[in-house]
Amino acid sequence: MEKKEMLYEGKAKRVYATDEPEVLLVDYKDDATAFNGLKKGTITGKGAINNRMTNYMMQLLEKEGVPTHFVEELSERETLVKKVSIVPLEVIIRNISAGSFAKRYGVEEGIVFDEPTIEFSYKNDELGDPLINSYHALALGLATKAEIETIKKMAFKVNEVMKVYFKKLNVDLVDFKLEFGRLSDGTIVLADEISPDTCRFWDSDTHEKLDKDRFRRDLGNVEDAYIEMMNRVFGGNND
Repeated sequence: MEKKEMLYEGKAKRVYATDEPEVLLVDYKDDATAFNGLKKGTITGKGAINNRMTNYMMQLLEKEGVPTHFVEELSERETLVKKVSIVPLEVIIRNISAGSFAKRYGVEEGIVFDEPTIEFSYKNDELGDPLINSYHALALGLATKAEIETIKKMAFKVNEVMKVYFKKLNVDLVDFKLEFGRLSDGTIVLADEISPDTCRFWDSDTHEKLDKDRFRRDLGNVEDAYIEMMNRVFGGNND
């Protein structure tokens, strides 16, 4: 499939047209940003790790009945995906208190919730991705009631599958961000990525952070954390 003009460049990826109108090519970058782009840097090798891990997780989720935009991995950084229009909602599922949740509500990190929580952010960099609820999303015309219900159901399903999967790798899935898109026929599918950029991963025994928090918080060994997650996912035991 032929790679054509670049359609979009985001913080972590470039998106190109192909000679197939309903298929796009995504190229993952090593650029790293945090705090809505205020902090910038590079994490060497991150693009390849995020691409491969995302594709692996998308295929795992497809097997469990979650439709995704994944089509085919072309190389360590490039993947073909179905063309979607992104629903401008960032969906955050939390299993353990951490990050902005702990800060916002004045609780310590590491509290394991009885049930996972879900929250939405309005995907808008200029406004700083503010928290919104489903009523706001309806009022702003971001999604229909049926789409919001579908997204919630799919997000919790993703959480169930991934929690079990990562636990086998001795990793606690603390929280993560998902994005969803509409195919040309309106079908909602999981889009974007699943990686140490978009998930909080803690080692189950040591609670060592194996994700982008190492970059956000200047904890050092950022590349090592990404490589460690890559090794756990691809180092065998993936039945």
